[in-house]
Amino acid sequence: MNQQQIGKFLKHLRNDKGLTQEQLAEYFYVFSRTVSRWETGRNMPDVEMLIELADFYDVEIREIIDGKRISENMDNETRIH
Repeated sequence: MNQQQIGKFLKHLRNDKGLTQEQLAEYFYVFSRTVSRWETGRNMPDVEMLIELADFYDVEIREIIDGKRISENMDNETRIH
């Protein structure tokens, strides 16, 4: 598990939604510096927050932990849930 890669992926997901760190922080009731620490790989979201982030970004938790999307070509039955 590479925290910096996870952070880059979280930043990419946030940018895809067109959100600032402040907006995301407000949505999840955390400080913007917390979001910054997640995105730089200095800290990791706890398990409950990982679940919420995965739901929010419509990705699998595994994708966040791997720091990349699971191939779009994979059949939904074979995706890790």
